[in-house]
Amino acid sequence: MNSRQLFRELRDGRIRPVYVCHGEETYLLNEFAERLIQAAVEPEHREMAVIRFDTAETSLDEILDEAETPPFFTARKVILVRDAAVFGAGKAAGEVRTERLLKYAENPLDSTVLVFLLDGAKPDERKKIVREFRNKGFIFAFPPLSELELKAWLKRRAERQGRTADAEAVAELLRRVGPAMGDLAAELDKLCLHAGPGGRVDAEAVRRLVPVSVEQSVFGLAEEIAAMRTDRAVSLLRELLRRREEPVRLVALLVSQFRNMLHVKELSRKGMREQRIAAELGLHPYAVRRSGEQAARFSTERLIRILQRLAELDHDMKTGRVDKALGLELFLLRTGWEGVAERSAAGR
Repeated sequence: MNSRQLFRELRDGRIRPVYVCHGEETYLLNEFAERLIQAAVEPEHREMAVIRFDTAETSLDEILDEAETPPFFTARKVILVRDAAVFGAGKAAGEVRTERLLKYAENPLDSTVLVFLLDGAKPDERKKIVREFRNKGFIFAFPPLSELELKAWLKRRAERQGRTADAEAVAELLRRVGPAMGDLAAELDKLCLHAGPGGRVDAEAVRRLVPVSVEQSVFGLAEEIAAMRTDRAVSLLRELLRRREEPVRLVALLVSQFRNMLHVKELSRKGMREQRIAAELGLHPYAVRRSGEQAARFSTERLIRILQRLAELDHDMKTGRVDKALGLELFLLRTGWEGVAERSAAGR
């Protein structure tokens, strides 16, 4: 069962006694937890009927003591457990013995909803508890939304606030912010506030009010290099430096982006599909698509040369052999000239 079906169950009033939820998009996990609380507990009882634990700080026995205790003054309580140890591979508060949890799962208390949330982690499939809970249907994955799903989600979020968001505005917002749902939500809410009740969020408002994130600016740098628009790449770099971005960090982000491009190019060449590549590399599908579009403009050999040059630049910056800002600008100029020379040679 996927996360969309779980949200649908909540809308239909179906609440399960035990959930183990995992995924890289923390926003989705938190949204599910909040929706579950809204569905399971009356507003006036939430202060007492919602209990939060972390397995890094609280033993599993203490958590189960609470789970096995009927709630006071309310029909149901929700126990939210941030977990990296029982189902994941992290450290726990004391020794983790899961036999009691397995026994509890055989006959969970009707008045308790026990929820384990694994932020950004996957269940450790080597563990018996994971295998048993998967067989019982208690483990649920919350994969990142696709680009189309993100755009639809943004439009619905605007509509819930009594606004409309243009398709062009949504695309521009995604381009500037990236696929992180928490950041997208914050920026869209700001745009809706600016638009006013019944207003429209358009692309021009996005361009005026939403700054391009550093990560997306580095995407832009890579795109300008790929298109051999060296002057625009240098202008973008200078803007980042005016924003006091650290050149060493920019180099690290460029390394990450060009490495992703190389991996995506090689995996695509082997016939692997976008979703599978995203899972293999631990990237959002949106990032895979953009990286693939950029990688198509580079030969594998050129991507390797760029990565080697970035490694040299990083070393020279950290050892003081080159001025950081100047070294990064010279890298962009040299990479642009080589791209033009490579294209000219290919056309002869």
